[in-house]
Amino acid sequence: MGLVKRGFTLVELLVVIAIVTILVGLLLPAVQSARESARRMQCQNQSRQLALAVHNFEAAHRVFPASGWTQSGPGNPAGKFVGWRTTILPFIEQTNVSRLYDVSLNWWEGTNRSVASIPIPLFHCPSVPDQPAVMSAVAKPPRPSLVFQTPLGRSDYEAIQGVQPSSIDPVKYNASNRFSVMHRNSQNRFESISDGTSQTIMIVEAGGRPSVYRKSVYRPTLQNDQGIGWVDSEGAFSLDGASPDGEREGCSIASGCNVAMNARNDNEPFSFHLTGLNCTFADGHVQFVNQGISLTTMAELCTRAAGEVISEDF
Repeated sequence: MGLVKRGFTLVELLVVIAIVTILVGLLLPAVQSARESARRMQCQNQSRQLALAVHNFEAAHRVFPASGWTQSGPGNPAGKFVGWRTTILPFIEQTNVSRLYDVSLNWWEGTNRSVASIPIPLFHCPSVPDQPAVMSAVAKPPRPSLVFQTPLGRSDYEAIQGVQPSSIDPVKYNASNRFSVMHRNSQNRFESISDGTSQTIMIVEAGGRPSVYRKSVYRPTLQNDQGIGWVDSEGAFSLDGASPDGEREGCSIASGCNVAMNARNDNEPFSFHLTGLNCTFADGHVQFVNQGISLTTMAELCTRAAGEVISEDF
């Protein structure tokens, strides 16, 4: 008798395909999780480099950089509108970019617009998805509305100026104790941080701006006039708190604006990580803070001299 050659039956083939599909389905989340873990680690490393640059600026000028200048000060001799990222360029190995920047002009004037289009990889968190090119900006006086020939270079990291007393606690916070390390026109020294450098946040993630997100949903119909690029001097913000869906901001804890991060990205702490965001502290360490942190504890960490006792393990 001759041998009968037997191949796979259709049923067997379908079973194999089903098994492979199940295995791929089980493996894919693990691969995606590993990739995000690597991106988050890179984001943390970049935050540490920013902390080192800020400390080097402080060593050179004896004060921390202001979040944004509107008057003359260290790194801004002409008193123009200049942001903190511009002033630390020499300390992140971007001296050549710094030399191109004209300190006698506001950031949106003259050749500074071209400098602003230079992408600075350190300012971009790899977890942030690709965003539409920034080719224009709405007016924010004295800055007029702008149209750019080349897209602005983005930034996913921002100075936290402090807290908004009316949004967080108007009894606990006021005009004298509401600020963090880097705020508008500030000239703070290490000794200004009486709450402790290891318990004072100075930089947070603010991913995706100026695109507007509510939770993880991109909202192209909404506009944002701050954080339009790494050169923007008006991008820093204070902690307000948001509603869980991100639709409301600064309406007070009692009224439901009790979320500290990742609810909305226009001028509140926000990342594209799954469970929290990276915070850079005044002592230079970077910590991944869980998004379940209470708004009151986050506020305590965002002031440098309010005399709080941190009541929660953050």
